[in-house]
Amino acid sequence: MRKLIGMAVVAGALALSACNTVEGVGRDVSSAGDTVAKTADDAK
Repeated sequence: MRKLIGMAVVAGALALSACNTVEGVGRDVSSAGDTVAKTADDAK
């Protein structure tokens, strides 16, 4: 369990360092939301 949490923290840090601005984070979250919505529509 500790290993899983550690990997999640590292992945989160890498994701945040990849986009250095709040605007970049917003674009990343928006893109992830669009992908989830498209996948849900395709599954219907």
